[in-house]
Amino acid sequence: MMPPDPRLNAYRADIADARLQGEVETAKFVDGEPRQILAPIVNVHAEPHAEAQCTSQALYGERVAIFEDREGWAWGQLEHDGYVGYLSGGALSADLTEPTHAVAVLSTYLYAAPGIKTQPAVAVYLNSKLSVSDTDGDFARLADGRFVWARHLRLLGDETGDPASVAEQFQHVPYLWGGKSQAGVDCSGLVQLSYHATGRDCPRDSDMIEAAIGEPLLINDLAGLERGDLVFWKGHIGMMLDAEHLVHANGHHMSTVIEPLRDAVSRIGKLFGPVTGFRRPGKPNITD
Repeated sequence: MMPPDPRLNAYRADIADARLQGEVETAKFVDGEPRQILAPIVNVHAEPHAEAQCTSQALYGERVAIFEDREGWAWGQLEHDGYVGYLSGGALSADLTEPTHAVAVLSTYLYAAPGIKTQPAVAVYLNSKLSVSDTDGDFARLADGRFVWARHLRLLGDETGDPASVAEQFQHVPYLWGGKSQAGVDCSGLVQLSYHATGRDCPRDSDMIEAAIGEPLLINDLAGLERGDLVFWKGHIGMMLDAEHLVHANGHHMSTVIEPLRDAVSRIGKLFGPVTGFRRPGKPNITD
């Protein structure tokens, strides 16, 4: 039997999530302690040090189950997509607030008072989760006393727009391995955040997305594709904007670009191999 995917299951030889009892062997099982992200973006690392590979990121307001907190590093699992890794302990809080809204634009600011000239102004990014307690004119008052432009938010649970409309807004955003914001994004991060921005569920990595989203398509000569269809290579993913054009974050351009699918297929094929599959998303699964 294959062991559970360590990207989505918190276990090591010395410690593991108590929910995995009977599935993995470890020295001890522990229950996760809930924490919430307080920084605009927090890297999720493969190992507990700042030079370790960033495998994903957590955004402001996200919940995390922490299984170990030692020497400034917390090992845990993100609540929304289940990703496991190490986060800076200083970016986490045990004081939890219940989010009511999510940021609906690429980025916005949290202000100390309801005015655009007030300081400090702290940037937060698309899909960051906020707890709104009241409104003050054009601003929403947050549970922590700060303010945000109300029209930059959406209610959690709302399905708004389509993922392709979100993805194409990221054109020219720099490529960043593990990134999932306007500050930097990778290929699967772009697809995931585009789905999450419209209230839809989506796993983190390209192979997970290929296994979970939509139905496979039999495509001959790249014909018959539609807006929103997903295109897969080994370790890479893009999203169709129409029958011919693809949006994807990639290391060739070190950016998110919109280009003809045929150009991408030709270039990527010479370096990494052919397209491995096409999928067409079905009815959205709303999971905010």
